[in-house]
Amino acid sequence: MRIWNLPVIDLIPFDELEEERPVALVTTLEDWNAVKDDLDHLNIVWRADAVDPIVQQWANLTMDLQQSNLNDAELAIYAVGGEIEVDAAKYIAHHTGLELTCLPTALSADSFLTYTSSARDQGSVTHLETKPPERLIIDVDVLAVAPEDLRAAGICDLVSIATALWDWELAAEEGQNPEGMELIPWVADAAQAILDGALECAEAAGAGDAEGLKQLLDCLALGVQLCNQIDHTRPLEGSEHYFAYALENYLGKKRIPHAHLVGTGILLMAEFQDQYTEHLERALKLCHIPQDSVPEDAVGLALRGLPEYVRKHAFPYSIAHELKMQ
Repeated sequence: MRIWNLPVIDLIPFDELEEERPVALVTTLEDWNAVKDDLDHLNIVWRADAVDPIVQQWANLTMDLQQSNLNDAELAIYAVGGEIEVDAAKYIAHHTGLELTCLPTALSADSFLTYTSSARDQGSVTHLETKPPERLIIDVDVLAVAPEDLRAAGICDLVSIATALWDWELAAEEGQNPEGMELIPWVADAAQAILDGALECAEAAGAGDAEGLKQLLDCLALGVQLCNQIDHTRPLEGSEHYFAYALENYLGKKRIPHAHLVGTGILLMAEFQDQYTEHLERALKLCHIPQDSVPEDAVGLALRGLPEYVRKHAFPYSIAHELKMQ
């Protein structure tokens, strides 16, 4: 068993970042334009725009970098932006052996802390083992002015603890937790404490307050490392994430941030679990997670197909396995 680590985290303005190595940059035009004036001192010798979370695209970018005749011994990979850019950069860094530094432009997910890259494949999500970044640069002023529906959207990866823990306990009661995923009471208690911390900072983080964003970052880091310690993600990921993955198949060309889909899944699954949801809904609203961005017909289709979907893709047992939709 390997216990993965978090990256070293530096809370400094982007324009104070010191980097003597040439940089291979993974970003998108929108994210780069938001911060390029603060990073114009970087020596960027290669650049790729990460558009889709697809392994073949990441492999093509990796090959392009390897064929660029750059001196790998001096090269550093930088990811600037959100989860798609970070997941692509982690894949490239893993396959080239280069060090990775991530500069998030919003706290929109926990991907800049994890050792996996989440790829879409055959209608689902595959978490590929890549590696965590060596370094994470947090510029709170940059995060504070991010689009408000993305600024603190990572709260969805923490509010999901409410439904994920319920699912984990259900699986324990039904004898459905496989070896290695047995319910661990103290881990569940630790996850609940992290959830409490996230709910506590939702208003401040959503407003772009520096202390609120720092607490949200702390909660994301603690949640990721908790899962690293037990070598699975049951405390943070359950039926709400499975619903979000299924829902992506019914959106057509409509692009909706993954966190917004998870937010919808949290509230729906919590209702099926007969949980009190007012405090969860309040936290999502305070972080500007929209409740009306997902088409109702897509939600209905995803719900009706969810039991078959989770079995097909062998997701851990949850309320999604027991849904009976008309």
